[in-house]
Amino acid sequence: MTDQRLDKWLWCARLAKTRSAAARLIADGKVRVNGERIRKASRILQLGDVITATPPGRLVVWRVLDAAERRGPAPLARALYEDLTPPVEESAAKAGDERIGKRPTKRDRRRIDTFRSIWG
Repeated sequence: MTDQRLDKWLWCARLAKTRSAAARLIADGKVRVNGERIRKASRILQLGDVITATPPGRLVVWRVLDAAERRGPAPLARALYEDLTPPVEESAAKAGDERIGKRPTKRDRRRIDTFRSIWG
């Protein structure tokens, strides 16, 4: 493996859609390498480094296995890393996450009103 910049590696591994998006993730402090928060996109990655990133809505933990000459198809991108991401519990995933952050429906409002009238 030749050394590679962090932003370019994230782009080649398809964690970010563009290199500027990868640089933005890094600058926002959403990427750690070996447990250390990285703030510069120019950080050089080595073989075996563990990357922890929190792109919107998920958590990924990857071990660097190789560098890429250029960005290629997804199957080749998966060869760049070993996925160490902890599995998500099914009960937490199915707990009605699709309604979080949205306005209550008419049915929800009726239930809220009933609850308020009972508990005063």
